[in-house]
Amino acid sequence: MKQLIIRGENVLNLPNFISLYRLLVFPVIFYMALAGREQWYVILLCISLVSDVLDGNIARLFKLQTNFGAALDNLADICTYAMALLGLFVFKWAELEPHAWILYLFLGVFVLSYIISFARFGKIPGLHLYSAVSAGYIQSIFFFVLFVFGFYPWMYYLAVGWGALAYTEKIFVLLKLDNIKIGVKGLYWLLKKEKEQAH
Repeated sequence: MKQLIIRGENVLNLPNFISLYRLLVFPVIFYMALAGREQWYVILLCISLVSDVLDGNIARLFKLQTNFGAALDNLADICTYAMALLGLFVFKWAELEPHAWILYLFLGVFVLSYIISFARFGKIPGLHLYSAVSAGYIQSIFFFVLFVFGFYPWMYYLAVGWGALAYTEKIFVLLKLDNIKIGVKGLYWLLKKEKEQAH
């Protein structure tokens, strides 16, 4: 594979291609949702959700993590999240509406994390905290179960509630960091590192 160097990083790698796929398929999923074609919407969304799990793990396993890749993955995550949420409103809102308050809470924290990132650093928060990664896994399982088997309130509250906690942690991490960087595990590890450096 040829090298494409951007800011000192080789960005031509498998995880980045997977993230790019999620970006390119985004308008297709959008069309399927608006056209009411639930089956194709679910198939394409599930592929995107699985690929979201794959790209990060491949990057970590084969040490292919780059700042460019983290930002690309984050942008693809936003698009995938947006399409998943659109599907909730288009296809499943009747079941979800009585429990909508926690979804609005999650969306508020999610948007706030991006506002803080842009205000402080002027870019997408390419962090992959353990809590956010695990929230992505749980939410992927929830979306799959929701569209294939049906709505389970306990799973909904777990997926959305954990997501709200994860992005709350991300906000605190963003406020503590001097710059966005890859490899930050979470607030606990950040505080632990600060404590070690102080001694």
